[in-house]
Amino acid sequence: MTQLSEQEIIRREKLQELQKLGIDAYPAAEYPVNDTSVNIKTNYSEETKEQFQEVCLAGRIMSIRDMGKAAFVVIQDKAGRIQVYVRRDDICPGEDKSGYDTVFKKLMDIGDIIGIKGYAFVTKTGETSVHAKEVSMLSKALRPLPIVKSVEGQVFDEVTDPEFKYRQRYVDLVINPEVKDVFVKRTRILQTIRDFYNNLGYLEVETPILQPIPGGATARPFITHHNALDIPLYLRIANELYLKRLIVGGFEGVYEFAKDFRNEGMDRTHNPEFTVMELYVAYKDYEWMMRTTETLLEKVALALHGTTEVHVGDKVINFKAPFRRVTMYEAIKEHTGFDIADMDEAQLREVTKQLGLHVDAKFGKAKLIDEIFGEKCEGHYIQPTFITDYPVEMSPLTKKHRSKAGLVERFELMVNGKEIANAYSELNDPIDQRERFEEQVKLMERGDDEAMYIDYDFLRALEYGMPPTSGIGIGIDRLTMLMTNQPSIQDVLFFPQMKPEKS
Repeated sequence: MTQLSEQEIIRREKLQELQKLGIDAYPAAEYPVNDTSVNIKTNYSEETKEQFQEVCLAGRIMSIRDMGKAAFVVIQDKAGRIQVYVRRDDICPGEDKSGYDTVFKKLMDIGDIIGIKGYAFVTKTGETSVHAKEVSMLSKALRPLPIVKSVEGQVFDEVTDPEFKYRQRYVDLVINPEVKDVFVKRTRILQTIRDFYNNLGYLEVETPILQPIPGGATARPFITHHNALDIPLYLRIANELYLKRLIVGGFEGVYEFAKDFRNEGMDRTHNPEFTVMELYVAYKDYEWMMRTTETLLEKVALALHGTTEVHVGDKVINFKAPFRRVTMYEAIKEHTGFDIADMDEAQLREVTKQLGLHVDAKFGKAKLIDEIFGEKCEGHYIQPTFITDYPVEMSPLTKKHRSKAGLVERFELMVNGKEIANAYSELNDPIDQRERFEEQVKLMERGDDEAMYIDYDFLRALEYGMPPTSGIGIGIDRLTMLMTNQPSIQDVLFFPQMKPEKS
């Protein structure tokens, strides 16, 4: 008890008092909720009041205004907030008034979850409220909530500390109702994507999270150990190679909302655990995927906002299809002045020096190009833009370009200066794929800890024959940031990864 605050001690004493009175502060029985705050406030009127004569609500006490033998309480339920009028003689109609004088006034606090049975009415000031006939304790809060006040549209004592908001998201959701709206919109984004692909006849599937080889991307993995099999296993960095196995197996189109894990740095657009939607469709190419993706994102913007124009910070981003298309070499030439199309590794390393970029000596040609584009070009693409036709060294799982030697049929979608999607005409030549994997092994031997492993089972699958296929990965977290105007990936994850809390 010595480590508890004064408020926490007082609340525990109140809990003990409730127990002495025979009141269960954490009852198990179902509470028969039959309405919501928003429905009452929206639909109650003189004409409809008969429908609201027996309402039952449950929610958290957010404020109490004591007037002696009556009080106004604001409760917050799943939909919003509503005022409740509690009068002593109504909830305690007999001689015993302890239910009001002791239990309600002295033992209930802001933050407690209570049940209200009563009827809707409009106060003299014109506010639709609930007149309580019965008040029940449903859960006693032993920690006080931060008190956020709003007066004439101005918010006071708002909790904005990111450390508090991200670590105690459960409190953030209670005291900042607008935060909940971000996650409701995130779910709507997922549902819009699902509906779009389902209507095209594609199948949502699930693939392994624990994998014997961390394939499908270039990234540093998390590793664990399986005791029964006595083998190392990896948290997946991508689900690509498993979804392509399903295309080999005869599915024409498959997609998955996948939790991926990469043991890398953390910043405003990176979390070690993140969500990607990956789609693979047989008999399509990256040109088809560009058209399909811009149509999809246009639909997502319309579903959330009713318009293709989305406000992101001080910018307005228009998701109206079609999107601009720029090749990677064109982008680098435009923003650096260097034409790197025919440069080898030594020449690229010299370019990075001239551009003032500090690159690791272990970087090969692919990483050097990626560094140039990421540092000097990426941030310029605010409106949705497809960056196309990447060098073959950057894309070990992508089909070689049908008409441009040394390139592959790949695009990344840039919006607001960040990549939110990556797509290919998928490599389905097993001999070429084996050679690309072997090149990755050479990079690994040079010390590149993000290089790909050789997945022999995937090569075996390709040898059975995979049809021409196009695939895409869309970063759901970054897409949600854009569509909800949030500056950090932590704002669109319920529980972002954080450093251990100090005792």
